Amino acid sequence: MSASTDTASAPGLSRLPWPAIAPLAAWLVFLLTFWLEGPVATTLVAVALVCVVLAAVHHAEVVAHRVGEPFGTLVLAVSVTVIEVSLIVALMFSAGEAAPGLARDTVFAAVMLILTGMVGLSLLAGSVLHGEQAFEQRGVSAALATLAALSVLTLVLPNFTISVPGPYYSAGQLAFVAAVSLVLYGAFVLVQNFRHRDHFLAPDADADAGSGAAGDEAHAPRPSNRVAIRSVLLLLASLGAVVLLAEDLEPAAEAALERLNAPKAAVGVFIALLVLLPEGLAAFRAARANRLQTSLNLALGSALASIGLTIPTVAIISLANGWTLALGLDDKSTVLLGLSLLVTTLSLGTGRTTVLQGTVHLVICAVYLFTTIVP
Repeated sequence: MSASTDTASAPGLSRLPWPAIAPLAAWLVFLLTFWLEGPVATTLVAVALVCVVLAAVHHAEVVAHRVGEPFGTLVLAVSVTVIEVSLIVALMFSAGEAAPGLARDTVFAAVMLILTGMVGLSLLAGSVLHGEQAFEQRGVSAALATLAALSVLTLVLPNFTISVPGPYYSAGQLAFVAAVSLVLYGAFVLVQNFRHRDHFLAPDADADAGSGAAGDEAHAPRPSNRVAIRSVLLLLASLGAVVLLAEDLEPAAEAALERLNAPKAAVGVFIALLVLLPEGLAAFRAARANRLQTSLNLALGSALASIGLTIPTVAIISLANGWTLALGLDDKSTVLLGLSLLVTTLSLGTGRTTVLQGTVHLVICAVYLFTTIVP
């Protein structure tokens, strides 16, 4: 897409027309599944699902760029959360005995992949190319404090309440924690976008304060109203295709897990990887371009949106449908979460990073992934 024409797009987006084609192709693949079966159909659905998720985030970025900050960041966060919740709810309908823990597994996977994988890869890549990198510590510390509170309240505390045996909250507790999560996320967004925007700017003020753009790309021309409206329609089409394709892919995913003798938590890892892929790539590119502040804004903003919006939304849906929602982590996962939060706080506690911090984060990520498959 050309920025000089009516097809101007949001920052960091492809000039090729694939984002417009992907939703239509995904719907075509869904219709073909009524006639196709076997490995060919599964492969088509998997490829279409990945492409349409990327397209959905693309169109969310277009709309976010048209709206502008601070509301553009909210549009992007809500859109990504809709994708995550859609995948979770679609799979909960058909996941059987794994359904109660699917939201927990997905949110936990997202937090772990961001804190250890996304942050670690960004720190390592940026430090290898640019040596010691600097960022504004106040904003990162605020994000980590909020993330730690959200993580413990939603994923650890259910194991220790006594109204009902863990890892469950009672209906009243679940509603209260959902409300608290929204309050924490809303307070963070208020601070990041209104009260203390300077805390989320790089020390040289070259990085963008929001979590939806990076570096020079943040100054790309805004898309026109026509392009924004088209992206809204294509975003809705993409979200619908995500839900339907996820339902089609779920039986094949379950069968693959059984053949590999992998635990049910691996489904959560798959969903998290799929949802985080676009922003993970953006964070990696920003770190390589020596914009570590932007990279950390993207990564930590994604983690906060994932847990601060997904858990309340799934909680409301569960309460409305009478579903049981298991939120408490097992002992192994609790240890890994605590280690990840501690290491991230320490490694980002000085405002400067080196290759060592990136290496430590990636090692923890490898341990998390390995122990998920081989618990």
